[in-house]
Amino acid sequence: MARKYIDCRTFPGSQCTVSIAADSSDELLTAAVQHAIAAHGYEDTPQLREQLRQMFQEEKNEDG
Repeated sequence: MARKYIDCRTFPGSQCTVSIAADSSDELLTAAVQHAIAAHGYEDTPQLREQLRQMFQEEKNEDG
């Protein structure tokens, strides 16, 4: 299973350099929402959660 990650640098207009990774989408979403609230002042809404999920990427496995 490939780890998933989200990188604030890919968010339009962001000056943040934080990247968060996790093995599951649910765990990653929880951490990303907490970061968005604490560091960027967002409110926890369904729209925020969907926008964050769309930014998830999978790490490339060096073995193929």
